Amino acid sequence: MLRFSTAGESHGESLVALVSGMPAGVPVEQDFIDRELWRRQKGYGRGGRMRIEKDTAHILSGVRHGKTIGSPIAMTLANNDWKNWTEILPVEEGDPTKHKAVASPRPGHADLAGSLKYDFKDARYVLERASARESAARVASGAIAKLLLRALCVGVASHVIRVGKAELSRPATWDEIVALQAKEEVMLNCVDADSEAAMKAEVDAVLRTGDTIGGVFEVVVHGLPPGVGTHANWDERMDGLLAQAVMSLQAVKAVEIGRGVTAAESLGSTVHDAIGYEGSDEAFTKFSREQNNAGGIEGGISNGEDVVVRGYLKPISTLRRPLGSVSFETREPVKAAYERSDVCVVPAAGVAAEATVALTVARLVIEKFGGDSLRELQRNFNGYCEQIRAY
Repeated sequence: MLRFSTAGESHGESLVALVSGMPAGVPVEQDFIDRELWRRQKGYGRGGRMRIEKDTAHILSGVRHGKTIGSPIAMTLANNDWKNWTEILPVEEGDPTKHKAVASPRPGHADLAGSLKYDFKDARYVLERASARESAARVASGAIAKLLLRALCVGVASHVIRVGKAELSRPATWDEIVALQAKEEVMLNCVDADSEAAMKAEVDAVLRTGDTIGGVFEVVVHGLPPGVGTHANWDERMDGLLAQAVMSLQAVKAVEIGRGVTAAESLGSTVHDAIGYEGSDEAFTKFSREQNNAGGIEGGISNGEDVVVRGYLKPISTLRRPLGSVSFETREPVKAAYERSDVCVVPAAGVAAEATVALTVARLVIEKFGGDSLRELQRNFNGYCEQIRAY
């Protein structure tokens, strides 16, 4: 089974990513991993921290001569801001007078719940791990999964479809979404210039008021054959696994597969994707669909259409004009703590979601097709594709 885990704190020395279960022989490109990390750092509305960090993955194990070797892949991502925190967050006991306490919990953050859970007298240690800085390690791990999927001609990409009340008013094509990944200037990662300008105006409005703003991103998996995932057990369904993976990202409060939200208020005759038989030589099978309201998944199994997952991102909880809170020490009303933060992170969240989706899909692909090496996996994958094409 493909597994990954992360370690590290927001202002600690580094983040750590560990990926195990990756077949041997997958080409690993350092530039690709670092490009993914760069994409996560960009976007209109990011804060000062992203001007400090220059994320790059330092691979310690599991890759030799440019390819995976079947053993666990360990990576570190140095925090450039660590030099300013060495005396504030030392591993040893250190000087308690230099500790930088988070004295009042922020509404919407893990501060209070985490402090109660772990019996901390302030929220510093909760903040350090709960921070979305952790998602950089996920992006590095997801880049490895993307490289595996790319060897099978499966792509994963994201775009932003809403910021605040400004929304993309038309469907996006796969080619448009992929083209966003190559751009050297990242604004709000929207395929439509007019829609992106309206989104920027939403961010500008909250910048002026000291507030934050959320939105919706969409992740698309292109080129996945039907038959990945299963209906057989509740915890093996592809849609359930994808929903959990995307929901686990910081600030995501809802996940949608395909047309899941509007389907709830629609008639079945307008929601379900009618089946045809067109005989296309380019598709995985000769069966076809008139539309893709199901988001590429039926009964927990991929159906050959693009897999479409949307994440609904709440406004982040650190405000320049903080909400009311309570002092940990005195229990008196105060303003919530403020830490240097962002105003809008929807594009960055989309990149992090690409990583979690890629890791989930790669895990299911490995479970279905098996293989300790990429050559074996490709042989099994291609043989299955021939089987369903001849069905």
